[in-house]
Amino acid sequence: MRLWLEKWIIRLTGRMNLRRKILALHSLILLVPSLILVSITLIIVIHSFHNSYVTTVDDSVKQTAINVDYSKQSYELLAIRTATDSEMIARLGREYDDMTQIMDTVNYLDRNFLITSRYLPGIVDFRIYHTNNTLVQDGQLLWQPEDRMLSGIDERTWYKKTIAAPTLLLWSNAPNNPSQIVLTSKILNSAGKPVGMVYILLNYNVVFGDLLKYPFNDGGSLYIVDESKRILASTEKERVGSRIISKDWPEDYETIQDDKSPIYDLTHTQKLMTIEPISSDWYVVALTHMKYMDTQSRTLLCLIAGTTVALLLLSVFLVMTIVKNIVVRIHRLGIRMSDLSRGEFDVTIHNKVHDELGGLENMFNLMSERLGILVEDITRTSLMEREQAFKAMQAQINPHFIYNSLSLLRWRALDAQDEEQVRIIDSLTTFYRLALNNQVSVIPIREEIEHVKAYLEVQQLRFPGKVRIKWELDEQVLDFYTIKMLLQPIVENCYSHGAITRKKESLIKISVQQDDGCIIMSVFDNGQGITRDTLSAIEAGTHVGSGNGFGTANIKERLSLYFGDEATFAMDSEAGEWTQVSIVIPVCSVPPTMRRINKDAESNDR
Repeated sequence: MRLWLEKWIIRLTGRMNLRRKILALHSLILLVPSLILVSITLIIVIHSFHNSYVTTVDDSVKQTAINVDYSKQSYELLAIRTATDSEMIARLGREYDDMTQIMDTVNYLDRNFLITSRYLPGIVDFRIYHTNNTLVQDGQLLWQPEDRMLSGIDERTWYKKTIAAPTLLLWSNAPNNPSQIVLTSKILNSAGKPVGMVYILLNYNVVFGDLLKYPFNDGGSLYIVDESKRILASTEKERVGSRIISKDWPEDYETIQDDKSPIYDLTHTQKLMTIEPISSDWYVVALTHMKYMDTQSRTLLCLIAGTTVALLLLSVFLVMTIVKNIVVRIHRLGIRMSDLSRGEFDVTIHNKVHDELGGLENMFNLMSERLGILVEDITRTSLMEREQAFKAMQAQINPHFIYNSLSLLRWRALDAQDEEQVRIIDSLTTFYRLALNNQVSVIPIREEIEHVKAYLEVQQLRFPGKVRIKWELDEQVLDFYTIKMLLQPIVENCYSHGAITRKKESLIKISVQQDDGCIIMSVFDNGQGITRDTLSAIEAGTHVGSGNGFGTANIKERLSLYFGDEATFAMDSEAGEWTQVSIVIPVCSVPPTMRRINKDAESNDR
């Protein structure tokens, strides 16, 4: 099993480089397990936090329900004790025929219930209603329902409605006055028939207001709901009197049709809804905003995620440091070996670490040094052979014979007073003086220009008025050095290959300029141009054409010998339109010498 697993891993990572293998190993061992573990931990912690938050809300709602129930029962007890007093029931049902009996009843009620109504806080008004026509109403404790307004409703209408209610006790909101609550209790005789009504008007803020202030740090709302699901008290006073419907009370949808109260639908609320029942089928309903819990969860998530990311980034940094110490050094060694394969033998690796890779780097430096010495000896020999080959090629022409012949021709032209022949002979003499000087390979640019001018003088005499010559010379570069016979072969190609003399308004433009430490020489002609295939073959060195032996391959080779990669040779053309050849060499205030030949030049020779 172990061998199979090893083979499978090696086959899987076979195409990866060492950097990717180390990073993949680090990811599988640390990153992926850490992310999975942190994700599971976050889910557990957030779930636990959610449960804890819900439990806290439940406990808070239960405590509020206990306080509300205690306050509610206190006022209900007062109403019930008053409504069940047997003496009061008897006096309310008695027939009165003189004022003495009436006053005795009024004094009894005032003595027993007027002071009792002041035991509890928040009672705004305390009344005992009756329908005994023989008993008076004193406007203080005893009242009869008449055409007066009571808590925003007609007194007779209120009395009939309350007497007809199915419950003995009835809580309600004062219409048009949300700051007050009405508690009523029927007064029944021994036969179970109503003989009156206890009416208690309560201050909303005293009875329930303090219990509902600032719930959950203003992170939610509380509602006290009666048996008909109508809101009696709320942290949102505008909701008082509304009827709640929700998915927890499905029967409301059936009974709501006959109710004209405003509806507060909690069916689709996104808040946490908690319902705590209290006595008399009342409920304390809490709606908690999830924003606080979401904020806490988000903070916890950011804390854990931030810590995890920081630790993972630290681990990645440590791994990358190791990768840099191992993989990068191997990569750098590979680059140096590539340089060595291209013939750059002066490359070394600076090493300050004494480990296994450090020993390998030291061995590479020693090998590079020894190869450099060996190749230097071989190159020097090759340079000498090439120099001798150039000299042998130039020596094929006997300069003395040519000079003597030109001198003889010049004397005869002078005798014949043929000035045109004298000009031709003088131009040829100037031309061959440089071309046949086998001892000089590097000349000032000024002499190279004179050489080209001598050649053009001869061509202008051969083809009078055929070609216009335009010079663009920077006088400051004339004293710098170049290798000879650079421009003349290119200008010669304008005549021999460009057919410049056959084109109307023909032009040869020769430019020598200095730009940013370089000298740019260019020859432009508007001759027949070169096709793209031929131009590609010339650039690749595979074109074989006629010429005088000093073609583009020869120019490129000599540029490489003296200037290396610092010199460039470029040719561009449009068939039938124009041709431009550009040569860029470095500025040389002293004569340049031959350099070690590069590998590309050697391959071209082969």
